[in-house]
Amino acid sequence: MTATTASADGDGHHEHNAETAHDGVPGAEQDPHIWLEEARSEEALDWVRNENELTLAAFTDDPRFEQLKAEALEILDSEDRIPFVSFRPDGLYNFWQDKENPKGLLRRTTLESYQTEEPEWEIILDVDALAAEEGKEWVYQGSTCLPPALNKCMIALSDGGKDATVLREFDTSTKQFVEGGFELPESQGNIQWIDEDTMLVTRNFSEELMTESEYPYTTRRWKRGQSIDEAEEIFRGTRTDVWSGASLMRDNEATVHALTAFRAVSFHETEYYVQHDGEWLRLEIPLKASPYGIVDGHILISTDVDWEVDGQTFPADSLIAADLEEWKADPNGAKKTLVWAPGDRQTKRGAAITGNSLFVTLLDNVVGKVVRFDFEDGEWVQSEVDLPDNATVGIASSSNETDQIMYTVTDFLNPTTLYYSDGSGDPEPLKTSPSYFDKAGLEVEQHEATSADGTKIPYFIVKPAGMELDGSTATLLTGYGGFQVPRLPAYLSTTGKLWLEKGGAYVLGNMRGGGEFGPNWHQTAIRENKQRTWDDFIAIAEDLVEKGFTSPEHLGIQGGSQGGLLVGTAFTQRPDLFGAAIVQIPLFDMLRYHLIGRGASWVGEYGDPRIPEQRAWIEGYSPYQKLVEGVEYPAPFLWASTADDRTHPAHARKGAARLKELGQPYYYYEEMTGGHSGGVDNEQRAQLQALQFIYLMQRLMDNRSGD
Repeated sequence: MTATTASADGDGHHEHNAETAHDGVPGAEQDPHIWLEEARSEEALDWVRNENELTLAAFTDDPRFEQLKAEALEILDSEDRIPFVSFRPDGLYNFWQDKENPKGLLRRTTLESYQTEEPEWEIILDVDALAAEEGKEWVYQGSTCLPPALNKCMIALSDGGKDATVLREFDTSTKQFVEGGFELPESQGNIQWIDEDTMLVTRNFSEELMTESEYPYTTRRWKRGQSIDEAEEIFRGTRTDVWSGASLMRDNEATVHALTAFRAVSFHETEYYVQHDGEWLRLEIPLKASPYGIVDGHILISTDVDWEVDGQTFPADSLIAADLEEWKADPNGAKKTLVWAPGDRQTKRGAAITGNSLFVTLLDNVVGKVVRFDFEDGEWVQSEVDLPDNATVGIASSSNETDQIMYTVTDFLNPTTLYYSDGSGDPEPLKTSPSYFDKAGLEVEQHEATSADGTKIPYFIVKPAGMELDGSTATLLTGYGGFQVPRLPAYLSTTGKLWLEKGGAYVLGNMRGGGEFGPNWHQTAIRENKQRTWDDFIAIAEDLVEKGFTSPEHLGIQGGSQGGLLVGTAFTQRPDLFGAAIVQIPLFDMLRYHLIGRGASWVGEYGDPRIPEQRAWIEGYSPYQKLVEGVEYPAPFLWASTADDRTHPAHARKGAARLKELGQPYYYYEEMTGGHSGGVDNEQRAQLQALQFIYLMQRLMDNRSGD
């Protein structure tokens, strides 16, 4: 099966759009594909439909496609998968999608019922019925509820999966939207309840009140009965912030202790303020530090950099405490004490505050654990929660009122198990996901590759036990490597069924730029040093070939968003090293990324193309500009979503259009709904899975060149 190549339906007639859209970026007026940055223009959508038709024909005609799609859909629609819940005073809440309810049900049950094999669910909101009634492609995006009862909520609904949402007041006790209640039109931002009739609103009120990153930078106090235009503004950042806003600092009993605000001066740097004596007082904490919560009468602060205060240095990634009442009286003068500092190759991930304790998930050499913290007899006491070793551990849900808490435990080959504790004893298994693929004969190994600067970069490989190291195994390498986000072992479900069972191997890389080993692992590979992430990924690929796990003609790479940029840099810098490349919802044109979607918010990660010195960093790797004549690329498969208002489909579109311009083979597919995560329902998600694995099979298992 051959990939799409240049056709008579060329791009030359669109060049008239180029000069009007360069926005001061040098060289943009020479870009013939800028017209694809208009997400929903008729020209762009016609181009998308044509590309989709070609790609669907290439993959859906494969006799394996329907089987793969059916296998993926069976997993996604599985009735016996774990229905994860959140604790609320009136029950355990779950959002559920399946074949009968593709848009989903918000439902609740009791703890007693949930502990049975077949809980009885009460439907709170039927999103499918709502969408049908209102003629919208509603995607449920969660709710924000008034504590402590949590029955007055603002439901977030996205039309087609965009980040931007409509907010509407909903009463979970009556299971109805509140007639004449609070309602906000589609925009970015959030709200926070003050009381039943008042809320803080941080939203994009107008074009003038959006930052350059298209996020809000003002907050208003909105009272019931007012129009949002009448609401009093209480905090304002600046248009050059990434985003800004105000919020309430509550403890686990819902008591408000302070009105705080923040200005994200870059994606990774934030100024924090507290309203003190009627004025906004800036907190004297590092730009890469933030309030963490209130526990046992203390306010906790987390820092991503070393912080020297009162002659003491708190190391990066540590937790610091101050007595809450002392802090409220003097926010900057209150004494600071250490709660926790990381050991070698340790970092904290998430946290939960229950009725009496703080629970923090840690990574210890990419292995998970949970530690409980309590303030007892004048000091902080920590104890490790008894959970299985050598697994990825997370906190699934916790109660603010009690010490009830649920944990997830998973790895590549073993389905997720949900553990529960009421706080009086060790966690016990509560539910386990079914096995979706046959793990017999598979094994997991951890290896290290040596990057260009000599740094050791760990990676995991899931492969057939005892496989021949002759380079013949079709291998899929994936990763992320950005924004201090760790990629960890987790049950592979669809990948296991659609790839591992078919004889493939799977590799997960832990490159610098991610969060696997703490903030320094991230900060050493951003901005002027971002190439280190790409070097790490390439080093893993080279190590796989050197060890005989695979060979370039059988090695494919895959990644989404920042991971899509990762894949784009890899196949443009080393096209000889890969036989396939799946570029999902990517960043791709890095010289214009700040002008597309929410791109301006990520200048702190990559640098600013408007500044010549920083443009030089980016120009060295921007995949779109690195697609050049005379190079044979591995027929990449780029896909995106029309409704993605975060990275924006223009990146993937322009990459495909550039390949077409060069006469290079490629595939392009765009889901017309679905937002940044892809499909809006399981049918769409299953199709996306099947398309990608058919592509990988054709490229890596069938020994086809694709040319």
